[in-house]
Amino acid sequence: MFLVILNSLFCIAFAAFAYVNLNDRDAWLWVTIYMLASLSCGLAVFGKYFPTAYIVLICFYLLYAVKLFFAQNGVLDWITKYKQESIVQSMQATKPYIEKTREFFGLLIISAALAINYLFAQ
Repeated sequence: MFLVILNSLFCIAFAAFAYVNLNDRDAWLWVTIYMLASLSCGLAVFGKYFPTAYIVLICFYLLYAVKLFFAQNGVLDWITKYKQESIVQSMQATKPYIEKTREFFGLLIISAALAINYLFAQ
């Protein structure tokens, strides 16, 4: 029952994240990323698990997270150059590192949700 509740929350949250990304310049990428995660969690609510798909998605998401970590004005710059300045001050990404850092953590959250489903699918 816990897993059903958790996947329901993830499904709704990821769909909402996809919705707020509709006006981004790279909406095609982020709406797809979040909707695949939402769909995966939504299917898990009904007991439909796809371990191979989880592994493929997790690998893609983590590789993309690594890219964002080392990108110019990415997470590493946020940690070192910008001294971990708050990334939640406003919804507008007014500084170059804010969007990449938020995207990085979004990818980690998605990967964790899919990893949970992968472990329970075994």
